Amino acid sequence: MRTLPKPLIALVATVLLAFGVSHFSDRIDPYYLDVMIGVGINVILAVSLNLVNGYTGQFSLGHAGFMSVGAYLSAAVTLLLGPRLLGEDGGSALQQGLLFLAALAMGGCGAALAGLAVGIPSLRLKGDYLALVTLGFGEIIRVIFQNVDALGGALGLNGIPNYTNVFWVYSFAALTVFTVVCLVRSTYGRGFLATQDDEIAAEAVGIDTTRYKIVAFVVGAFFAGVAGGLYGHFKLTITPTGFDFTKSIEIVVMVILGGMGNTPGVIMAAILLTVLPEMLRAVEQYRMVLYSLLLIVLMLVRPKGLFNFDFTALAARLRWRYLASRK
Repeated sequence: MRTLPKPLIALVATVLLAFGVSHFSDRIDPYYLDVMIGVGINVILAVSLNLVNGYTGQFSLGHAGFMSVGAYLSAAVTLLLGPRLLGEDGGSALQQGLLFLAALAMGGCGAALAGLAVGIPSLRLKGDYLALVTLGFGEIIRVIFQNVDALGGALGLNGIPNYTNVFWVYSFAALTVFTVVCLVRSTYGRGFLATQDDEIAAEAVGIDTTRYKIVAFVVGAFFAGVAGGLYGHFKLTITPTGFDFTKSIEIVVMVILGGMGNTPGVIMAAILLTVLPEMLRAVEQYRMVLYSLLLIVLMLVRPKGLFNFDFTALAARLRWRYLASRK
């Protein structure tokens, strides 16, 4: 409870700021709006995966699979129930918002159930074995969506309502960060850190490490599903190829580059790795080559993460120097 006020204030401030910016989003260039939305969605994905890979010490490669479950399920809710509940005129803004919120909740819960179904049998595994299981799950989900005609098959789902805006994306990004920070700092959340530090020692003192790993997996999958719903209702079309192995690797790279178990660093890495490819569009022909080389250099220079340092200690040091200079 003592650490709750600051994250809560940050959450409320972010939601209010996002609400204000969303009213002027029609004045923002569509390209910059696309990048801004992409940054927010990637922050949700990276921070939620960091709970599993960073704070709990596991290695999941199936985050894009949970994202796809949330994207398809939330899109199905708005496509099937939207015309019936909102009518031909599309309903009011409040009705659309409530429908979208319900769709995101359904997508997140569906992804959480998928995370539970994968987590219970597989999280007794460790290291490379767990990575292979989660990788296989992501590919299974992709192939299922690709072969179900009711979900559009290989062509995917089209005509998804355009409900995602700056307010929804950054509100859920703030909620994701708030949830992960409060969960890790809580008494219960210390079990995640104990599991990460030494699983055998944690089990020796009576901590059920499997339960903590499953909880982290389910929470991370829930927010990945919400991110998928936001993604689908912004792009207006989703295909199985958009949630393949490459997407999972992109999210893992954000977590590793930001520093495992370092939420502020992961946020900065998500922003950097979303904006960097766009900055390299001036050299379109060599864009991905330069992007890959920059990643290699960054990992060689900062193997523990580009932003893997204590932000709280840094802020305290800067504040101390500022106060000392005033004296």
